[in-house]
Amino acid sequence: MNYVFDASKPIAIGSDHAGFEYKEAIKNWLIGKGYNVKDFGAPSLDSVDYPDFAHPTASSVEKGESAFGILFCGSANGVAITANKHQQVRAGLAWQNDVASLIRLHNDANIICIPARFVALALAQQMIEIFMSTAFEGGRHATRVGKIACS
Repeated sequence: MNYVFDASKPIAIGSDHAGFEYKEAIKNWLIGKGYNVKDFGAPSLDSVDYPDFAHPTASSVEKGESAFGILFCGSANGVAITANKHQQVRAGLAWQNDVASLIRLHNDANIICIPARFVALALAQQMIEIFMSTAFEGGRHATRVGKIACS
């Protein structure tokens, strides 16, 4: 795998209750592949508020403490909206492999947001592998990405 993120740093992962089972499965899958994972919760299937877990995950990425982030919730929209409030975060919602590739190629996304209620776990794993191994294309996309953050 052509790892495009800093493999010496942990992968930040978080979810709400709807994404809890996927978060746990993906965390264990990544650990089994030899990656260091920092779990920001949720801790169970009990109902929680997604910003309570999306913000710490995004902060870890924004501060450079984590290589990149993975967020799960039912639709992935809530966690994506929350994570994108952080100026140095580009959280992209992915529901198929081509989208997982494009959010890296064109948007230099550093957090992938996956809708646990709408994709199979095997597809989530494929999308994460694609996300991890796809480099930002730069060029005209770098100009566009440079215009995203508010100043």
